Amino acid sequence: MGHLDVDGRMASSGTFTVLSYNILSEAYASNDLYNYCPSWALSWPYRRQNLLREIVAYRADIICLQEVQSDHFDEFFSPELDKHGYYGLYKRKTNEVYSGNTNTIDGCATFFRRDRFSHVKKYEVEFNKAAQSLTEATIPTTQKKTALNRLVKDNVALIVVLEAKVNNQPFDNNAGKRQLLCVANTHVNVPQDLKDVKLWQVHTLLKGLEKIAASADIPMLVCGDFNSVPGSAPHALLAMGKVDPSHPDLVVDPLNILRPHSKLVHQLPLVIAYSSFARTVGLGYEQHKRRLDGGSNEPLFTNVTRDFIGTLDYIFYTADSLVVESLLELLDEESLRKDTALPSPEWSSDHIALLAEFRCCKNKSRR
Repeated sequence: MGHLDVDGRMASSGTFTVLSYNILSEAYASNDLYNYCPSWALSWPYRRQNLLREIVAYRADIICLQEVQSDHFDEFFSPELDKHGYYGLYKRKTNEVYSGNTNTIDGCATFFRRDRFSHVKKYEVEFNKAAQSLTEATIPTTQKKTALNRLVKDNVALIVVLEAKVNNQPFDNNAGKRQLLCVANTHVNVPQDLKDVKLWQVHTLLKGLEKIAASADIPMLVCGDFNSVPGSAPHALLAMGKVDPSHPDLVVDPLNILRPHSKLVHQLPLVIAYSSFARTVGLGYEQHKRRLDGGSNEPLFTNVTRDFIGTLDYIFYTADSLVVESLLELLDEESLRKDTALPSPEWSSDHIALLAEFRCCKNKSRR
């Protein structure tokens, strides 16, 4: 798994890298579900070391991880990545998974290199609270209980505002001006039949990011596992800024939370990081492009199990303030399938890592 154009980058080159990776929490890594993976390779003591080795090797400036259990953040990832110069922030999901043991609840973790960035602000998005507010405000009393049962899911998003350090600017900086960067990290883990809830959560996150954008002219990254394939309504909203009113996903809306459909918009100029390669020509890139979907310009897959192969993970960026310099080369399906699927002894998650290198550009005016 190699880089395209990244390995030779210098800290002074005016670029920074972002990694997004769903690492598969121990609570979900059951032998029943992944019985094609040897039990020793599925064990957490093995996987955590293999994942750490992989993550550290990418040398990313910012790391967005999903499915990080709270005990694993406190006892392993935070202290281990601290040794490599990273500071970590964490947001745990709001409900208890399986056993009722709070340690096994997973969440989102965002790390950044202390020599490149400092932490300015953290926003925590709890979709449960937003669901309760929505139900209180718009759902008739007789339907409130049904609505809460449908809408209340324990997903979260962690939004971190960072400031580039003056002596190590990854940006073309105006003298004396603070250079901020907003990084959103989320895991939208909603059952596939609740298409309305999934779209509503993504819309809620984007509206929150719009408020941050309105208060400061700030480059933004939106990373994570959205559990949404290219062409789905959440993907359309993220990538196009709107959802076609005739989109088939909108048929599922028993509580009318998506109406009017004209409200399903946002003004952030978000672009898919991997789509930039669809416009590139040259040796090496052609092979890379064969691993992209011709219609959406997304990777052909970011999640590979025995029963599913497809793209669920994304890195979006605001194209008025950031440009993609390079990307992590995508894996080909053949090399993954030699072990049936993911996870495997070589790759310790059922997802693959996405990594993009960005350069900050002069901010064009945002509408």
